[in-house]
Amino acid sequence: MTQDGTTQDTPAEINPGDEIELEVGDIAHGGIFVARHEGRVVFVADAVPGELVRARVTEVRKSFARAVATDVLRASADRQPHVWQEAAIERAPEERAGGAELGHIRLARQRELKAQVLSESMARFAGHEWQGTVEPLLGDDENGGTRWRTRVTLHVDKDGRVGPYAARSHRVIETETLPLAHGDIEELAPLGERLAGTGRIELVAPAELDTRMRTILDGAHGRKPGVVTEVVNGREYKVDEDGFWQVHRLAAETLSNAVADALDPALVDPDAVNLDLYGGVGLLAAAFAQEAGPGAFIETVESNAAATGHATANLAEWRGASAVTARVDQYLARLERDATHLDREGVRRGTVILDPPRSGAGKDVIDRLAGFGPAQLVYVACDPVALARDTGLLLAHGYSLEWMRAYDLFPNTHHFETVARFVRV
Repeated sequence: MTQDGTTQDTPAEINPGDEIELEVGDIAHGGIFVARHEGRVVFVADAVPGELVRARVTEVRKSFARAVATDVLRASADRQPHVWQEAAIERAPEERAGGAELGHIRLARQRELKAQVLSESMARFAGHEWQGTVEPLLGDDENGGTRWRTRVTLHVDKDGRVGPYAARSHRVIETETLPLAHGDIEELAPLGERLAGTGRIELVAPAELDTRMRTILDGAHGRKPGVVTEVVNGREYKVDEDGFWQVHRLAAETLSNAVADALDPALVDPDAVNLDLYGGVGLLAAAFAQEAGPGAFIETVESNAAATGHATANLAEWRGASAVTARVDQYLARLERDATHLDREGVRRGTVILDPPRSGAGKDVIDRLAGFGPAQLVYVACDPVALARDTGLLLAHGYSLEWMRAYDLFPNTHHFETVARFVRV
């Protein structure tokens, strides 16, 4: 008991708006860093492990607080001038643009920190040891991790201002630059302009840059989105302007090649019931079909009807390919209910590719898949914690994690992608 009546373990009282000094520790999931202030865990943004910073408290909960660095009192050797001047620590926290939360850290160190997050997530949630690296994409080191985005969303507020949201906010920040965006997008963006009516602006630069730029405005400026053509490994893919497509200029090619590399050729059966779940416009189904051969059976499942329509066209060269519009959990439940013995045996011999949303596939989907027992699963993950949780479920069902690689598809942010192969033991 201390003189003021509190116990040694009671965190000191702090409130939003307080300025505190923090010794910055390890990275946490989400691009924030762990510190402690007189017994309380504080998650602090815009810092680097090993630094001493002054930080402004933004949120206080019973067991932890959140803060954002406002001044660096002792800098890490890994700190660099921020790649986006409008997101730099020299600006007031509420005036910092969001979307480049690691842009103040050297690229090589960013990748080490991402690998650490993946390694710790796999150990904590899956009981699996992984000590790999997060691999850069061609050209990113030379560009400082800039000019890779082929899709950018800007917003228009009630005063007509155009820009990205502020970090951790829905407040529009006017900017002069968009350094992560492809240069043509930055030129196309109406930065510094005033527009009538609120809304969202989507800027799209297809990967084949000789095709034209397009702009979609909603709210007061609404129009129906068109269709763009993306080219991956010499194949064309149709996708809606506002449909899902990987945003890094080399991401679709990287993931397509990674899925092909992940497949165990000995387990690829072109005549089996092969599935591409959360299949989008068929990019990863095509990666499988190219490995399996012209007569391969592959069915892609996607809840967005427009994407499924494009997948049908994008996969037309494979006579055994099909596209189904359905939620993945409902599709598997229906397959489970209606499958004949031959259907079940076909799935058991098959390959399943799944590229779920950030929340992961989840227990229901994993349990149903494991009930069919496909020979191999290739999992494309955009969230390390979700991947680790689903890995734990698959390991508990008797699968073995045989192959895993991670790719830095989002330099200067905390995001990255991982591709893993699971094999039925």
